[in-house]
Amino acid sequence: MNFSFRNFLILILVAIAVLIAVDFWKAEKKLPEVDYSTFMAQLNDKEITKVTIEGGIITATDKFDRQYQTFAPDVKTVLEKLEKQNITITTHPLKGTSSLLFSPLLLIIVLGGWMYFLMRQQKGSGFAKNSTLITPAKKLNITFEDVAGIPEAKEELVETVEFLKNSGKFTKLGGHIPKGVLLQGPPGTGKTLLAKAIAGEAGVPFYSMSGSDFVEMFVGVGASRVRNLFDQAKKSAPCIIFIDEIDAVGRSRGAAGAQGGQDEREQTLNALLVEMDGFKSGETVIIVAATNRPDVLDPALLRPGRFDRQVNILPPDVKGREKILAVHAKKLIMGKDVALFKVAKSTPGFTGAELANLMNESALMAARKNKNFIETIDIEEAKDRILMGAERKGMVITEQERKVTAYHEAGHAIVAELLPDADPVHKITIIPRGRAMGVTQQIPLDDRHSYSREYLRSRIMTLLGGRTAEEIIFNQFTTGASSDLQSATEIATKMICEWGMSDLLGPRAYVVADQSFLQTGTVKRSYSEETARAIDMEINKIIEDCYQETMIILEGKIGFLHKLAETLLLSETIDAEEVNIILKSNEISRQNEEMLRGRQQRTLPT
Repeated sequence: MNFSFRNFLILILVAIAVLIAVDFWKAEKKLPEVDYSTFMAQLNDKEITKVTIEGGIITATDKFDRQYQTFAPDVKTVLEKLEKQNITITTHPLKGTSSLLFSPLLLIIVLGGWMYFLMRQQKGSGFAKNSTLITPAKKLNITFEDVAGIPEAKEELVETVEFLKNSGKFTKLGGHIPKGVLLQGPPGTGKTLLAKAIAGEAGVPFYSMSGSDFVEMFVGVGASRVRNLFDQAKKSAPCIIFIDEIDAVGRSRGAAGAQGGQDEREQTLNALLVEMDGFKSGETVIIVAATNRPDVLDPALLRPGRFDRQVNILPPDVKGREKILAVHAKKLIMGKDVALFKVAKSTPGFTGAELANLMNESALMAARKNKNFIETIDIEEAKDRILMGAERKGMVITEQERKVTAYHEAGHAIVAELLPDADPVHKITIIPRGRAMGVTQQIPLDDRHSYSREYLRSRIMTLLGGRTAEEIIFNQFTTGASSDLQSATEIATKMICEWGMSDLLGPRAYVVADQSFLQTGTVKRSYSEETARAIDMEINKIIEDCYQETMIILEGKIGFLHKLAETLLLSETIDAEEVNIILKSNEISRQNEEMLRGRQQRTLPT
């Protein structure tokens, strides 16, 4: 049953219900009828108290409040007698026109016309075109100046702008302009913003549609929308068609695990492929698509002649982050103490969307405190809220729990400070945030793009530092180290199974790494039970060796551990500078103790 036939049935049922209701209402209102002679006899006997005349139909009320109807052949004679007896008279015009309105034939005609109007609306623009968002060139004020932090991607797309502005320059030698540009990268890196900037720079209309807008429950609707979209775009050429999240419609045909709507999805994809092949040489229409799952796209989409250009958009480096922060800072009132370069260095891995959120949260933080401008402390608080979660100020914890948390976080911090390959400590807090009782925040000095075995081992040892400190001080374990153990095990597993960092197993990968930008997981390869046992032994060996080294470090710095934990219990939050002061004071105290011990030994009698 298609959509229009279903509506037709609904309208017929509504019409029948209305007719039944009208007949029922009429039946309820119908009065008993008497002959004219009976009415005149009662009128002569003065038994009539009130009369309503509607055309030739008389509705009379007698002295017992009984009503009945009759038909008068001569209304004028009746009126004269009624006036002589001073009887109340009410008159109404004949309702012939109103009755015609409720005739079944006219009602069906009206409802049929309404249904025809709905079907025309549906066919014209309702069901196949209602998801297209068209932005005229004059209203699209976004240019490449609004896009910062991704200079390589901008350079690749400058030529696309030239194609739209002056296509004849590139076609005069017989070549043809690229048909499609695929923007691929993690969420929040600015793919949609970059597509709008292309249209804004070129000054052409921007047709925007999401991949999910094409796919409907009814087969053929998505393909119809594709054709309508391209028909509109060809009339407005030169222009840009932007399809966001194209993986929703461009997933590989016959892919394993696809559920529901497979026929509709494949038909829509086929229509998209045909339309991309159907451009004429004089039509300057460029399709820009965005996705964070290029690994699942159909190969037919990615071949030359369809999406000719594939541009990777990755999270920005420190210079890119500084430029992005500067773009958003223009819209805010910033204090003189804010150094955007320092903010950029303290936010490794942040995407453009996350940096925009950071600046917005900073403005909200400052507004809550009734400040006139944003200060560095507001940005730091906003960053802590994003990275570590909101403070759980209302949480009631015992003094013993606070003490365990303080030593746990101090253990993390000490290992991180003393290992040469570990990221330096930025901040330590024992204030509960999110689901954590405390957090030790580390920030690398520079952006890392690859990791050495020494760095990964340092990372595992830092994660194990909290649990090891609990064991040394309290001789017990708590559940506070659950996420640390999961992260340490995951790193050790990747070292063995993905990165080939095992001397026993050698340079071999035992899993297939996830190739998407979402990092949804890995695919395990088949190997023997003996190999699986060896993998488990190597993972356990890495974690056990790191645990023993962590134990040696913390036992050798037990004074530093006590001092740092005591400071945390007093201040609850300390930064890297305070950690270094405590470390230096502890070193001086230890050296003084060694010197004093040496003097005492020299003065002892032999």
